[in-house]
Amino acid sequence: TLYASMLRRSLWVVTTRPARGPGMQEVLPAHLDYQVTLERDGRLFGAGPIFEEGDTVPTGGMIILRAEDEAEARRLADADPFHAAGLRQYTLHRWLLNEGAMTVTVRYSDQSAVIG
Repeated sequence: TLYASMLRRSLWVVTTRPARGPGMQEVLPAHLDYQVTLERDGRLFGAGPIFEEGDTVPTGGMIILRAEDEAEARRLADADPFHAAGLRQYTLHRWLLNEGAMTVTVRYSDQSAVIG
């Protein structure tokens, strides 16, 4: 059947919301450094702010992690400087990725890549 051939890859979605306002800007560089480290280690599938419909200011964030299990995903989420400092609270969800597509174009001439 079609379902049997779907990817069925477990990922972990961390949805965040502000817990306290002051201090966010001071911890932001450490948070972004942590995200880049996760990305380079192959643990970060994607991350970024979340906006409510029509808003231009984010109301939270979403981080999608590659982890072996819930315990590892929670350890990675807990280590985020925003979470460790108590500046953001998060909820952890297991996400079963079944369908979708990604297009990557690599241009040899200028050594660039485009994700679409």
